[in-house]
Amino acid sequence: MLPIPRRFSHFVYGFIQSGLTCAVAAAIASVPFLAAGTFVTHWLQSWLMAWIMMTPIVLFAAPAIRRLTYILTRED
Repeated sequence: MLPIPRRFSHFVYGFIQSGLTCAVAAAIASVPFLAAGTFVTHWLQSWLMAWIMMTPIVLFAAPAIRRLTYILTRED
Protein backbone atom coordinates (compact mmCIF):
# COMPACT_ATOMS: atom_id res chain seq x y z
CA MET A 1 0.00 0.00 0.00
CA LEU A 2 1.35 3.42 -0.91
CA PRO A 3 1.51 5.88 1.98
CA ILE A 4 -0.69 8.46 0.25
CA PRO A 5 -3.00 10.32 2.64
CA ARG A 6 -6.70 9.69 2.00
CA ARG A 7 -7.32 13.41 1.46
CA PHE A 8 -5.51 13.05 -1.89
CA SER A 9 -7.69 10.16 -3.03
CA HIS A 10 -9.36 12.28 -5.74
CA PHE A 11 -5.94 12.82 -7.35
CA VAL A 12 -5.13 9.11 -7.20
CA TYR A 13 -8.54 8.29 -8.67
CA GLY A 14 -8.07 10.82 -11.48
CA PHE A 15 -4.59 9.53 -12.24
CA ILE A 16 -5.77 5.92 -12.48
CA GLN A 17 -8.97 6.80 -14.35
CA SER A 18 -7.15 8.91 -16.96
CA GLY A 19 -4.54 6.18 -17.49
CA LEU A 20 -7.15 3.49 -18.04
CA THR A 21 -9.31 5.64 -20.30
CA CYS A 22 -6.32 6.68 -22.40
CA ALA A 23 -5.14 3.06 -22.65
CA VAL A 24 -8.48 1.93 -24.05
CA ALA A 25 -8.78 4.88 -26.45
CA ALA A 26 -5.20 4.42 -27.70
CA ALA A 27 -5.80 0.70 -28.23
CA ILE A 28 -8.92 1.38 -30.29
CA ALA A 29 -7.11 4.02 -32.34
CA SER A 30 -4.17 1.64 -32.89
CA VAL A 31 -6.20 -1.27 -34.31
CA PRO A 32 -5.25 -0.37 -37.93
CA PHE A 33 -1.62 -1.06 -36.98
CA LEU A 34 -2.33 -4.74 -36.23
CA ALA A 35 -1.73 -5.76 -39.85
CA ALA A 36 1.61 -3.94 -39.99
CA GLY A 37 2.77 -5.58 -36.77
CA THR A 38 3.37 -2.23 -35.04
CA PHE A 39 0.30 -2.23 -32.81
CA VAL A 40 2.12 -2.45 -29.48
CA THR A 41 4.67 0.24 -30.31
CA HIS A 42 2.03 2.60 -31.67
CA TRP A 43 -0.33 1.87 -28.78
CA LEU A 44 2.30 2.52 -26.10
CA GLN A 45 3.41 5.80 -27.69
CA SER A 46 -0.17 6.97 -28.17
CA TRP A 47 -1.18 5.92 -24.66
CA LEU A 48 1.74 7.64 -22.97
CA MET A 49 1.21 10.91 -24.86
CA ALA A 50 -2.54 10.85 -24.20
CA TRP A 51 -2.04 10.06 -20.50
CA ILE A 52 0.46 12.87 -20.04
CA MET A 53 -1.95 15.32 -21.63
CA MET A 54 -5.20 14.03 -20.08
CA THR A 55 -4.17 13.66 -16.44
CA PRO A 56 -4.12 17.40 -15.67
CA ILE A 57 -7.35 17.91 -17.62
CA VAL A 58 -9.11 15.15 -15.67
CA LEU A 59 -7.81 16.43 -12.33
CA PHE A 60 -8.83 20.03 -12.97
CA ALA A 61 -12.14 19.19 -14.65
CA ALA A 62 -13.30 16.79 -11.92
CA PRO A 63 -14.65 19.48 -9.54
CA ALA A 64 -16.62 21.15 -12.35
CA ILE A 65 -17.99 17.80 -13.52
CA ARG A 66 -18.95 16.93 -9.94
CA ARG A 67 -20.86 20.24 -9.60
CA LEU A 68 -22.57 19.77 -12.97
CA THR A 69 -23.58 16.24 -11.98
CA TYR A 70 -25.05 17.59 -8.76
CA ILE A 71 -27.03 20.20 -10.72
CA LEU A 72 -28.35 17.64 -13.24
CA THR A 73 -29.45 15.08 -10.64
CA ARG A 74 -31.88 15.09 -7.75
CA GLU A 75 -32.21 13.40 -4.38
CA ASP A 76 -34.07 10.08 -4.37
